[in-house]
Amino acid sequence: MKQIIKTDQAPAPVGPYNQAIIANGILYVSGQIAINPATGALETQDIKTETERVMQNLAAVLKEANSSFEQVIKCSIFMADMGDYAAINEVYARYFNDHTAPAREAVEVANLPKYVHVEISCIALVNEK
Repeated sequence: MKQIIKTDQAPAPVGPYNQAIIANGILYVSGQIAINPATGALETQDIKTETERVMQNLAAVLKEANSSFEQVIKCSIFMADMGDYAAINEVYARYFNDHTAPAREAVEVANLPKYVHVEISCIALVNEK
């Protein structure tokens, strides 16, 4: 059985998918973009602000699923411009311990939903309730 994770503390999906799914004790979090869940507005003033909102959205989904950044085992970062790598990494790094950081890839893509500059998804373990 899979369990659907849904929170109003992260943006609602912009397509036919869920914010996250738990299956066999593993949490699969859909890609998050810089939509403010309270206002529905994009926060894309600059790449650091955008990445911070993405990480806050991921945090909200992780929390709803009884998980955390410490439990993340894999992240995928999609960016519109590899030139933003250092700035994205600077914000991203604040959420993880260097010694226990998850596996990850970071790739440049031609386009992202709503023409944002960064989207991040993750896979995490779930704490027992």
